[in-house]
Amino acid sequence: MAKRKLRGSDFLMRWSQGAWSENQLVEAVNKTGDFFALPYGPSGTAPDDDPQAYERYFERLEATGLGSVKRPDLLIFRKEQEQHALMLVDELDGVEELPFHSEDEKPIQDLLSLAIMAVECENSLWVAKQMPMYNHTLKPQKRLGGKMGLAKNAVLPTIIVKEEDRQPLKEWQSRNPNLPLHIWHAFFDEAYGIAFADMNSLIDDGTIEPSVYEFANAGQASKKKTLYKAHFYLGYPLAESTKQPDLKAQTIVDNNGHIFPYVTFSGGSMTIRGEALEILKGL
Repeated sequence: MAKRKLRGSDFLMRWSQGAWSENQLVEAVNKTGDFFALPYGPSGTAPDDDPQAYERYFERLEATGLGSVKRPDLLIFRKEQEQHALMLVDELDGVEELPFHSEDEKPIQDLLSLAIMAVECENSLWVAKQMPMYNHTLKPQKRLGGKMGLAKNAVLPTIIVKEEDRQPLKEWQSRNPNLPLHIWHAFFDEAYGIAFADMNSLIDDGTIEPSVYEFANAGQASKKKTLYKAHFYLGYPLAESTKQPDLKAQTIVDNNGHIFPYVTFSGGSMTIRGEALEILKGL
């Protein structure tokens, strides 16, 4: 197996921001006193303060044959199930080891049976409230057959699902039909959510249209990716920032002496919104 190549600055910044936003949401859920969250997928369980350790983690995961397995980033539990869930996690050698265990294993099945929600996390480098069409009124859209919406190129908070993740997440949901899957999307100051089933319905009926973007990292060929973006008014308010994070400059030097500068996020705090709490209480 070829050794994974340390990714460049763009990846390191996205990875840092993703780890930070996921931790913010976990802490926000845990502060409610009624629910608690655990990292479940590898993006949340991998080392979050050392890019090279992160690469080694995924090298090891790929070696087990589970590197391409898609599973949600978080599991949400009722507070009264916390000790039972943590006992199962200990039986599996800790949170960081969860992705190395197949969902066919009984402790993983037991853990999933305790959860009330699974969450796929996304994030964006935007201040939601400052986006140009944050508070614009919806209008009938010709391209949507008269449905209420905004212009296709409207700049406002969205909840994103990548096409490359959509089918694997559908397959995961079909294997776990009793555990609802939601998409949570964090911005610098706010976060929004939507049920994965609702997202798919909106995609299937044409309310949410595909968007194709071209991504490129230095030294790598560009790739086209298809995203589905639900405008935030199609979902529910999830969390709001109560303390902004600090942004810190970091660098890493690869084995060839190449310096990669990037920005990390640390600190800050979010609080779960009442609308999201009601959804959790209703599960």
